[in-house]
Amino acid sequence: MPYEDLNDEAVYQRTRAEQPARGRRDRLRLAATDGEPVSGEGTPGIVKPLPPETFIAHGTNAEMRWEAMRDVGYHVPNDRFFVRNHTSTPIIDAATWRLELHGAGLRNPRGFGYEELLALPAVTQDVAIECAGNGRSFFAAQQGEEIFGTPWRLGGIGVARWRGVPLATVLERAGLTPEAVDVMPRGLDDGYVADGVDYGRVRRPIPVSKALKDVILAYEMNDQPLPPDHGHPVRLIVPSWIGLASIKWVGDIEVSTSPLASPWNTEFYRMFGEAYPPEGGVPLTAQGIRSAFELPWDATLAAGRPHVLHGRAWSGNGRIAGVEVSFDGGATWHRAHLRDPHVVPAWTRWHITWTSQRTGPHTLLARATDETGAVQPMRATHNDYGYLFDAVVRHPVTVVNG
Repeated sequence: MPYEDLNDEAVYQRTRAEQPARGRRDRLRLAATDGEPVSGEGTPGIVKPLPPETFIAHGTNAEMRWEAMRDVGYHVPNDRFFVRNHTSTPIIDAATWRLELHGAGLRNPRGFGYEELLALPAVTQDVAIECAGNGRSFFAAQQGEEIFGTPWRLGGIGVARWRGVPLATVLERAGLTPEAVDVMPRGLDDGYVADGVDYGRVRRPIPVSKALKDVILAYEMNDQPLPPDHGHPVRLIVPSWIGLASIKWVGDIEVSTSPLASPWNTEFYRMFGEAYPPEGGVPLTAQGIRSAFELPWDATLAAGRPHVLHGRAWSGNGRIAGVEVSFDGGATWHRAHLRDPHVVPAWTRWHITWTSQRTGPHTLLARATDETGAVQPMRATHNDYGYLFDAVVRHPVTVVNG
């Protein structure tokens, strides 16, 4: 069971906190291991099939192909949903699984079995899960900047219909105290090993205020039990935050009366680089704003014919207010039609019609604006790990005689 080493974990955290921050070279070497198999004799460690027409495989990760989303509806089907693993997908028996809640922030620490959890009042939410490294490859491809880690384009995101129990419900039943500050869920996958260091199981603290607001313990994905690659039997869903916070295969949650830390909010998932202080920026929370075309990369389109171009836009700050598309490298912009302007803010589908008389290579640009007024920039601020690339992506197509 994962709870035997809780005292060791506290010692580990104190030891890590006393160590000096890693230098840039060490961080880049760690980033270069992102997505590489670290267990299982180098096997990818993903259970579901990864057909090449649907996914781009990246070691222990698999990126959704955007063209596979045409005409499939608002939600990403489970078999097309991207996979982000730090190690390998574990196979866990729901019948023996338990969630243990412990820590000084609880009056009545206790556990929940799978059937106990299913018996509690449930909610259903449409939520986007997005890897913090989504779009990482464009730091190099568009901005000519060195970057390490899994070379995601824009397919490290998916929206699903999640059903589960509000985290607030189980915290209240475990006697959450007014003094509680942080909660830290921990997964049941293998410990993450990089650069010779065993960082233990993936875990990341969340403020109690966020935990009580909208976080759920999900056991269904698109009206089906969670598949193994997506957290079976139970995972956290943390709306609007980076995907790392939505811990898969959750096995225990610590509730503390003082701030908690783990390598996933001290060494990783923070901004490091020339634009940031030496100790790094604050731990990453909300996602940025992005837009993508539902087109193959280097798509071929016929000249002289109208083409309805489809895409999706999303923001960690809320609903999408508008999307503009440029067919001439950003010289002019045209407003796209929003298909779901009043639905939940997971993402918004859009489309626009384009007819090109000129054959040859073209670059399509899509630029989103959210309800806070935030607009995608033309250039993203570089950081060593390649997190949160939010710039407008230059999507190449070729127009040929039809």
